[in-house]
Amino acid sequence: MPQLNAQQSTYTDLSADAFALLKHLIAIPSFSRQEDQTATQIESFFQGKQIPFKRLKNNVWAQNRHFDPDKPTLLLNSHHDTVKPNPSWTLDPFEPLERDEKLFGLGSNDAGGCLVSLLATFAYFYDRPGMTYNIVMAATAEEEISGRDGLELLLAELPPISFAIVGEPTEMQLAIAEKGLLVLDCTAHGVSGHAARDEGDNAIYKAIRDINWLTTYQFPKVSPTLGPVKLSVTIINAGTQHNVVPDTCTFTIDVRVTEQYTLEEVIQTIKANIDAEVKPRSIRLKPSSIPSDHPIVLAGLALGRYTYGSPTTSDQAVLSCPSLKCGPGHSARSHSADEFIYVREIGEGIKGYIQMLEQVV
Repeated sequence: MPQLNAQQSTYTDLSADAFALLKHLIAIPSFSRQEDQTATQIESFFQGKQIPFKRLKNNVWAQNRHFDPDKPTLLLNSHHDTVKPNPSWTLDPFEPLERDEKLFGLGSNDAGGCLVSLLATFAYFYDRPGMTYNIVMAATAEEEISGRDGLELLLAELPPISFAIVGEPTEMQLAIAEKGLLVLDCTAHGVSGHAARDEGDNAIYKAIRDINWLTTYQFPKVSPTLGPVKLSVTIINAGTQHNVVPDTCTFTIDVRVTEQYTLEEVIQTIKANIDAEVKPRSIRLKPSSIPSDHPIVLAGLALGRYTYGSPTTSDQAVLSCPSLKCGPGHSARSHSADEFIYVREIGEGIKGYIQMLEQVV
């Protein structure tokens, strides 16, 4: 019983530190590419714990005291950038407000709660000798815009990673797979003419034919974890005035890709079936996963968690190693007005991470 009390006291102390840090982070605007001050706040956290750290642009990372290059390395990662608050906020997004057992504030749920819980978990394991894994903690930038100066930039500075836990709000459930993302900018070409006469070749009509195919086509291979590849036309623009047949119509396709296809295969299929010109913005954001029998997954299952496939994209997309998405908070609160995280979720996140890692490292 004394050992249990000591352990509970440790969780309480870690949770208090994490909660205080989260409030500091909420109070600092940290839109993507503007995270310099939150990076400095995270540096202060490491300094307060007397943990050596490094910084590259707005990415801050540290490794455990007894790091051994002959051992495999686990990466703990979450981001400290946020989206901009939408107009429906009724509270000050930069005022950390405790009310009704919740902490309100921009980034509280996505992904501040995950970040501070992982930082506390890293501090818990930092000085432990004899672990079977090294642990690297990386607090990174530009996740919300899939930027190149976040985790992707940092990977070249880190040791080889055997597997990763990426902190995103999943209610501490185990997202063992995540869809990749393709954004395709398409242009249908026609011939301009006067709308009053039978002239020209209307680019809008050509785009409609393409969009009709996109709304009905189903990629034949379906992922057992992530389901089908999902195509969504999300933007369309054409025309300059009412009496001119437009010669171009542009539209954008949001494609959520499963592990059943490479991004290149998806692009090739779409190009072969529509007339519009197709240009991908990037082919960096690939599907990601971790085997369902990986030790970290089994550790989570032993705690009563369940596995699922996530339709949303995170920094997992730039990792080439097995990765698990898991963290406190709820995905539905992300990017919402008056964003919040329950106070208890911070402690639950820290405890859950520690209990899972105790079985692995």
